[in-house]
Amino acid sequence: MPAHEAWQRMVLPDDPHDQALVAHVHPPTWMNPTPQGKYNLVVLGGGTAGLVSAGGTGGLGGKVALIEKSLLGGDCLNIGCVPSKAVIRAARAVYDARQAAVWAGGAHTPPLINFAQAMERMRRLRAAIAPHDSAQRFKDEFNVDVFLGQGRFVSPHEIDVAGQRLQFARAVIATGGRAAVPPIPGLREAGFYTNETIFTLTELPVRWVVIGAGPIGCELAQSFQRFGASVVVIDQGSLLPREDRDVA
Repeated sequence: MPAHEAWQRMVLPDDPHDQALVAHVHPPTWMNPTPQGKYNLVVLGGGTAGLVSAGGTGGLGGKVALIEKSLLGGDCLNIGCVPSKAVIRAARAVYDARQAAVWAGGAHTPPLINFAQAMERMRRLRAAIAPHDSAQRFKDEFNVDVFLGQGRFVSPHEIDVAGQRLQFARAVIATGGRAAVPPIPGLREAGFYTNETIFTLTELPVRWVVIGAGPIGCELAQSFQRFGASVVVIDQGSLLPREDRDVA
């Protein structure tokens, strides 16, 4: 899948909140600068590690180029910490409302859950945080040259991006990871979500199967169960295998 199509899948349904997000972290009208001489540092990847490397070096006066093919802010802003915590908080509010009868000791009518509104809130909060990771901010505040496009090393001290060749003394590779799709027969035909696409939902499916019981799988399973879905978690090992055994 071409890079532009991959990142666009992360920001459906393309409402005003998603449009505001993209305007900051992958501006449609962004013009890559013309390289001026040799960079002290080239950073490949504009997620948390890449932004810290670029901003820190640029803030200290270094000459920096930051390259990102997808969305600045990386997993944390777009498909990780920010959207997941917004969804978790909304699901916790639903859970608390359902538990009100226990504490009140009387009859209680289950709350009506507006899942679409909860997801819209998530997109609104994400868009509000986006200026902190924006291309314009790193250009203006940290004097970083921001290049949007696919980077490709062509020599030990040169990298090509969008047809331009950048020279550098040092490079940081901070391209992150991608979701692994297990080789389950019929999975691709049935259709599935990953952490990259799950936050595009606007309707809550009635039944869920979550494959993988790590922190991402568990937090999504708990959240969607609290919203009212029927959830099954599948893992070949144990829940939260990297946590202390008594916690897991």
